[in-house]
Amino acid sequence: MTSLTNALAGFATGPVTTTPDARVVAALSALDWVAVGCAGADEPVSRITRSMILDEGGAEAATLFGGGAAPVRGAALVNGTVSHALDYDDTHFAHIGHPSVAVFPAALSWAEANGQALVEMLEAALVGMELSVRVGLWLGRGHYQVGFHQTATAGAFGAAAAAGRLAGLTSAQMAQAMGLTATRAAGLKAQFGTMGKPYNAGTAAANGIEAVQLVRLGFEAEVLAMEGDFGFGATHHGADDMQAALEGLGQEWLFEQVSHKFHACCHGLHAALEAARELDIAEPEVEHITVRSHPRWMSVCNQPSPMTGLGAKFSFRTVLAMRALGYDTARLDAFSDKVCAEPRLQALRERVTVEADDTLSETEAVVTLLRRDGQERVARHDLRGPMTLSAREERVRGKAVGLIGKARVDGIWELLQRGGAASDLARYLGG
Repeated sequence: MTSLTNALAGFATGPVTTTPDARVVAALSALDWVAVGCAGADEPVSRITRSMILDEGGAEAATLFGGGAAPVRGAALVNGTVSHALDYDDTHFAHIGHPSVAVFPAALSWAEANGQALVEMLEAALVGMELSVRVGLWLGRGHYQVGFHQTATAGAFGAAAAAGRLAGLTSAQMAQAMGLTATRAAGLKAQFGTMGKPYNAGTAAANGIEAVQLVRLGFEAEVLAMEGDFGFGATHHGADDMQAALEGLGQEWLFEQVSHKFHACCHGLHAALEAARELDIAEPEVEHITVRSHPRWMSVCNQPSPMTGLGAKFSFRTVLAMRALGYDTARLDAFSDKVCAEPRLQALRERVTVEADDTLSETEAVVTLLRRDGQERVARHDLRGPMTLSAREERVRGKAVGLIGKARVDGIWELLQRGGAASDLARYLGG
C-alpha cells in the first residue's frame, strides 16, 4: 500500500513540471501576499509578534514585514502572522484554508537567508501550496468542522515541503520532516475573530521551518506520524482520503483553483457580497434581506451582531448591511468598531436573515432582496465561476494597488516576471 507520507515527500523533493497557468497564479498569489502583508504590518497583532521576535535578537537572516530582520524561524512566524492579520489573503476551498500565508513566509525567509533565486523560491512555494491542498483533501471536511483550522494544520506541512525543497532535503529526509511536522501542526477555529487566527498562520510557517532545520541536523522522528492509528489524521478527525490527496499529484495542479479575495473579510462571505453587488442593494429600498449559504459557514462567519471591525469580517448580517449602506467592503477601513456602532447599520442588520442551505456548494450564496415596494429580487453567485487569467491579474493587481500603491505593485510584478534573487522580493516587506 502506498504511504501518503512517502508519496508527498517524493513529490516535494522530485522534479516537477508546472503548468503555465500554475506559475502565473503562484506569481499573483506572491504579489497578493506581499500586498496584504505590507498593508497589515501595523496591525496590533503584527506589532506584538514582530516586537517579540526582534526582542529575542539573533541572526538578521530574513526580512520582516514592517521592518527589521530576524532568524529564519522567527521571520516565518512574524510574516505568516502579519500577512493573515487582515484576513485578506487567498483561500483554497479544497484546502479549506489559506495556503499562501503559511507557505510563502517559510519559503521566502529560507530563500532569502540562503541567497537563493526568486524562481527557486516561487517553485518551492508552489510545490508547498499544492502539497498543503492535498493534505487538506486527505483530512477532509470533518477535520475542519470539528474545530481545526487547516491554514495551521495542512499549512504546516506545506511550509515544511517548501522549506525542505529549498534546503535540498532528500525524499527520505522530507518524509522525516513531514513526520516531525505532524507532531507540531496545530490551530483552532476557536481563535476566529481574535489575534489567534492570524497567529495560526505564523505558527504553521514556523513549524515547517523548525522541522526542516532539525531534520537537517540529524533529528529523527516517526516517519509515518501523519498516518496510522495514533497518527495526525486519526487523532485530528481526518477522513484519511488517500485517493483525493494523491490523484493526479505532479500532473494536475489544484492550486490553480485558488480564490483571491476582493473583499476585506472572511472568504465565506464573498459569494453573498458578489450576489448583493449584482442586486445593487441600497438601504432606502430594503424591507428585508435573506441570504442562503452552505451550512459550513454557519460556524465560521455568522456572528449575528459583532461590535468590532474584526468581528464584522465574520458576519453575514453586518457585511450585507454595510453593502446596502454604501460601504466599500474592499476597503480595509470599512471594517471598524465605529462602523459597527452606527445606529443605521445596527437597525438594518436586524432585517437580514441568514439561512443554511445544504443544496448549495461551499462557494455559492443566494441573496433575496424584498423591497419596500413589495418587489422581490434574487441573485446567485458561485466563487468557482470561470475567471480568465487576464481578469484575475487585473483584479489582483487592482486590489494590490489599493493596498500599497501603483509604484510598488509595478515593481513587485516586474520582479516576479523577470526573476532575480529572493532577497529582491524580501526588500519590499520592510516598507
